[in-house]
Amino acid sequence: MDTWDPEAPGILRLPSGRLLRGRGLRRPEPDGARPDFGLYLLGSPPPAFAWEARWLRWPDFRLPSDRAEAADAFRDAWERSAGGRVEIACGGGRGRTGTALACLAVLDGVPPEEAVGHVRRHYHRRAVETPWQYRYVRRFPSRTG
Repeated sequence: MDTWDPEAPGILRLPSGRLLRGRGLRRPEPDGARPDFGLYLLGSPPPAFAWEARWLRWPDFRLPSDRAEAADAFRDAWERSAGGRVEIACGGGRGRTGTALACLAVLDGVPPEEAVGHVRRHYHRRAVETPWQYRYVRRFPSRTG
């Protein structure tokens, strides 16, 4: 499998070198490579995609409806990102997507208290939109925790 072009829009490089693409589904699909796998964070099921996809029920401006399922989905996406193109997306591409990317950064070894800052510096400056999303990341367990 191939990974993303590190210079493409929406790409977040984790400290391990893994690349993830975050995006908002309300915008057109970016040009270039398509994902091998997508994790979609929405209040209702997304439309069908031409690639393997997983839906995580997550209403806008809130937290995942099932936190155990979310942790499993994040670990799955992180593992797949080792050798494939993984996309994380919600409606706007900032709040839920940023929160998920920050949790993936925690799985990659970024301390939970630094993960939101990492995503804001390297993905989008307004990622993780609510105080409860920020707390969720700070409390998210690492691979070893």
